[in-house]
Amino acid sequence: MKILFIEWASFGNADMKDAFTKEGCEVICFPFSNKDARKDAQVEASLASKLHEAVPDAVFSFNYFPLISNVCKREGLPYLSWIYDSPYVMLYSYTAINPCNTIYVFDQALCREFHEAGIQTVRYLPMAANTARLDALGFPDPAYDVSFVGSLYTESHNFFDRMENLSPYAKGYLEGLMNAQMHVQGYNFIQESLSPIMEELYRALPMEPNPDGVETREYLYAQYVINRKLTGLERLRLLTAITERHTLDLFTLDPAFTLPNLRNHGTADYYSEMPLVFKKSRINLNISLRSIKSGMPLRAFDIMGSGGFLLSNYQEDFLENFTPGVDFEYYESENDLLQKTEYYLTHEEERRAIAKNGHDKVAAAHTYRDRVKEMLAGLS
Repeated sequence: MKILFIEWASFGNADMKDAFTKEGCEVICFPFSNKDARKDAQVEASLASKLHEAVPDAVFSFNYFPLISNVCKREGLPYLSWIYDSPYVMLYSYTAINPCNTIYVFDQALCREFHEAGIQTVRYLPMAANTARLDALGFPDPAYDVSFVGSLYTESHNFFDRMENLSPYAKGYLEGLMNAQMHVQGYNFIQESLSPIMEELYRALPMEPNPDGVETREYLYAQYVINRKLTGLERLRLLTAITERHTLDLFTLDPAFTLPNLRNHGTADYYSEMPLVFKKSRINLNISLRSIKSGMPLRAFDIMGSGGFLLSNYQEDFLENFTPGVDFEYYESENDLLQKTEYYLTHEEERRAIAKNGHDKVAAAHTYRDRVKEMLAGLS
């Protein structure tokens, strides 16, 4: 089988191309830089020309692009896409119903929403890890007690902090809503609760749905403004609590961020540095984006696939394939996080056994080759 691989600066490119190749596919790459455009006549013509030249059996991309879907629809070719970002507004393009599409999402609750709306082109597929590549990096001794790899959403383009003209009522409403959500794991009610202040949010920070999309204003403000801010606040609160008791090693975009007992290492390269962080950390924290409804983020698979011990917030989809206390561990509150951090730092053998179980379970059934097999089976 011949796959045209839409290549942009996404995570997992090398692992996915390797998996396709090992499953007997010929992979032909199409460089794609204009990934934010929904229409681009020049790119569409170039892609159509490449399809005529290469004659692939299917097209694949990480994340979903309406532009590519429309070209595949015209050319009569299957388009496979696998979304790892959340939120991902282009999933709400009307082109999602194009019959050429098979759109894989890593979040079962999100997938159910589309099925309940009668859209069958969206399917559930968890993320994965390339354990063969990760194992080849070795298993160094621990160098960090607790580490966190991820954004703190403190960047200057934070949408939430641009809303300066909200009324006292709207500010109070948002504060109460966010405080309530902060104490609830496993269910996000932000989007469904915005109608009383929707017009004020729009006046303070105008945002419009895309002309070719069915997303609502509530979706945009909940997922791109409030949940991102909420995630940043939550991460700051939990990391601060950790540093009051332990040294924390942080790998993040903001090199200036600091706390007592925190070592900020800046960013870590996805392929060469990040897996070593996971391997060398006694405890790897995952604090999921609040826009993820039930899914396991890619970072969780990266940690377990590297052989690292994963301590995560609760996400329903974990329980589909992994067992808490056996393959990973989850926390339900700040106090629970602190207690479990203390416990696993002082129970070395149990922590190592859980990390090994998680790694072995990923290696047995959650590699990129496993996911490619499912995708290819769906084409037959």
